[in-house]
Amino acid sequence: MEENYLNSVKKQFEYYKGLGEKTFDQLNDQDLFWQYNTESNSIAITVNHLWGNMKSRWTDFLTSDGEKEWRNRDLEFESVINSRQELLDKWEDGWNCLFDALESIHKENFNTEIFIRNQSHTIVDAINRQMMHYSYHIGQIVYIGRMIKGNNWKSLSIPKGKSKDFNASKFLKGKHKGHFTDDI
Repeated sequence: MEENYLNSVKKQFEYYKGLGEKTFDQLNDQDLFWQYNTESNSIAITVNHLWGNMKSRWTDFLTSDGEKEWRNRDLEFESVINSRQELLDKWEDGWNCLFDALESIHKENFNTEIFIRNQSHTIVDAINRQMMHYSYHIGQIVYIGRMIKGNNWKSLSIPKGKSKDFNASKFLKGKHKGHFTDDI
């Protein structure tokens, strides 16, 4: 069960990471820093927050509180990223920290008690908490990208008005294999 769960969450984290990257790929450098208004976060600010959260939560995941003393959460919501490359570097650094931590979990330590802000969690609860948090923010990244691109947005799933075509295509492909092949 532990192995199935860990494989499932790795797949889900990879999926959401991919959604963010497919959004970045559609945008120019300026788009990454666009804000609807001064109270809104840009994609760069959101990535900076994700990076800070990932580094704090996943560094020494099994042995220290997920809210590190060195984390400066308030600074995560400031415009501190200055280039696409810096955004991509922080994005990769955060995700690498997460995936490395997931690789450290195995059957013998799966019942380790995890703390986040001095609150006790099972490993499953701690991972699920972060997965939901990251999917929330990646949804924001995708939505901002979609707002910026407008009619030039390339859908990351089933394009608007194409559900019947998609379902027919997947049904025909899946029928021959005995199952559906897409995870959308």
